[in-house]
Amino acid sequence: MSIYSIGISGLNAAQNALRTTSNNISNVYTPGYNREVTILNQNGVTNGVEVSEIQRQFNQFVADQLNESLNRTRSLETYQTQVSQINNLLADREAGLSPLMQNFFSSLEDLAASPADPAARQGVLGTAEIMTSQFRAFDGYLQDMQEGVNGQIRDQVTQINNLTEELAGLNGEIALARASRGEEPNGLLNQRDHIIEQINERMDVRLNIQDGRTYNISLPNGQQLVTGTSATKLHAIDSPSDPQRTIIGYQDGRRANASVIPLNEGLITGGSLGGLLSFRTESLDKTQNQIGQLAASMVTGFNDQHRLGRDLNGDQGEDFFNIQQPVTFADERNIGTAEITNAQFDELNIGQLRATDYEVRVADSSVPEFEVVRKDNGQTLDASELNFDMTDGTLSFGGVVLTFDDVANLSENDRFEVQPVRRAAADLETVISEIDDVAAGLFVTSSGDMKSQMVTATDGAFADALAADEPGYRLSLAEDGRLTFTDYIPSSNAIEINGETRSIDDGSVVAAGVVLNEAGTAAAELSIDDVVTVDGVTFKIEGLPDSGDPATRLTLEEADSGAGDNRNALALQNLQNKDLVAGRATLTQAYAGIVSDVGNRTNIVQVNLEASEGITEQIEALQQSESGVNLDEEAANLIRFQQFYAANARVIDTASTVFDTILGLRN
Repeated sequence: MSIYSIGISGLNAAQNALRTTSNNISNVYTPGYNREVTILNQNGVTNGVEVSEIQRQFNQFVADQLNESLNRTRSLETYQTQVSQINNLLADREAGLSPLMQNFFSSLEDLAASPADPAARQGVLGTAEIMTSQFRAFDGYLQDMQEGVNGQIRDQVTQINNLTEELAGLNGEIALARASRGEEPNGLLNQRDHIIEQINERMDVRLNIQDGRTYNISLPNGQQLVTGTSATKLHAIDSPSDPQRTIIGYQDGRRANASVIPLNEGLITGGSLGGLLSFRTESLDKTQNQIGQLAASMVTGFNDQHRLGRDLNGDQGEDFFNIQQPVTFADERNIGTAEITNAQFDELNIGQLRATDYEVRVADSSVPEFEVVRKDNGQTLDASELNFDMTDGTLSFGGVVLTFDDVANLSENDRFEVQPVRRAAADLETVISEIDDVAAGLFVTSSGDMKSQMVTATDGAFADALAADEPGYRLSLAEDGRLTFTDYIPSSNAIEINGETRSIDDGSVVAAGVVLNEAGTAAAELSIDDVVTVDGVTFKIEGLPDSGDPATRLTLEEADSGAGDNRNALALQNLQNKDLVAGRATLTQAYAGIVSDVGNRTNIVQVNLEASEGITEQIEALQQSESGVNLDEEAANLIRFQQFYAANARVIDTASTVFDTILGLRN
């Protein structure tokens, strides 16, 4: 090769190097751009220099590490943003529920001090109204967050679908560019890697590089999102078990008319979408259920005690509060047509109420048999915790009672979503508006040495006794569990044991008043924790007499009460010290537990986020040290390649001079 050709090769190489340097400088702030380097090689055959490639400074290992770290960081950022809102709401000392509940019970203390004072009675109604309105406000705020999460999920799914479609399109463009140009399309490769980074910032996916060229991505369980130039869309759909809840659905685009299949929420992890789903499951649902459990436990306990009281009109106390009953949904995929027509709290077993949702599944439709799964921990309730009454079509568990319209229409594997307390606080309100209706006096009294606990009195308690001009009932309990009426027997000739009506009619009662069944044997043989209802008054057996001891006795009577009677007001006030919530926590303790739980979770997420951000910054620094553009370095390259260009131009100029000199020799 002549010196002229060598100079031309150097000039071309310098131009390529300057072009690469200028491209680096112009893209210094372009997201996803990877620095390029011009690789020069000596032409081993003809001498001179040649450009072997424009090399993209990209490290797949570092990129994978960065994507994984970004995936976790974005998830924690989203989670922290959401959970901090709940934490700020609950931790507000002025707007929180704790001071309002304390004010309410303080007003009951004033009522107990002056039961006939109109101001004290109005104070009870006023503080009750403020407390219930705050419960509703809390529920509304949390429900707005639920709806907000639904909207954000739909937005995230739309963005992910746009990115997967773009990725599939880039796979095709890159393959075409490689085939037509015979070199790497660095710009398209940068765009594709940046899309992978953006997808990972939204959800966790698996990247498979096919033949070192084509990018395929899938969900963690292997379901494909991008295969070559084909993209499968995700769908934001209503949950088939709960139409209020937006979940992710998958539709296999390779199958014609394929249906959208709901994905398990645990499958979508990481990224902002995974963070939203985790927050909703771990914190939002839990907090909403805990607030609902607190409201339901307070209302049930307070109403039960209020019905044991007498108001200024001389009437039995009515329900003081109203609350939304449990909510149920039939899964839209059910084969059977049976529906749950009624769901209500089981007041006699309200201590079993938990802050969780349930899934009820028909295990066997012929009996039928049910399986009930707690959705907060995935545990299946023991069969002993379920009570199904075939006659009434009722299923009881966890402090709730469900009524089916026709159990014959149940099919195996039918499923029902049961939310006992999720929206319990939504309709919490004070139903008493007249100050005279506050039952500060006592309507029902109990005395005796029987080991029992007063549970509740329904509206119209002692109706049979009062109609017969009787003061009430006297009962005795023997060591064998035999329950005996010692004098007056209910005119209805029936009592209830564990919710089941026991007839004491047509000669089934001997002279002593022992309750027998048709076979002549004792039908009221009781054991510990049995619940007995006599003429609307319910009590629970907490112990039998010791062997050889005489029968224990219990007297249930209408109390003598007047305007100055404060016995029920004192009992209502003392409810703040009773373990009303799940049978193991007072109202104040339960609320403090909610605040503490959310606060701890917020702190944990914050600490994890700070650690994850630190790791991400380190990996980004490593990635930028290799792939990022350094303007100082590029400025130096400009000077270096300008000199390189000028030197090669000088070589060409020298070659031209030599060539002209040689041509001039002929003259």
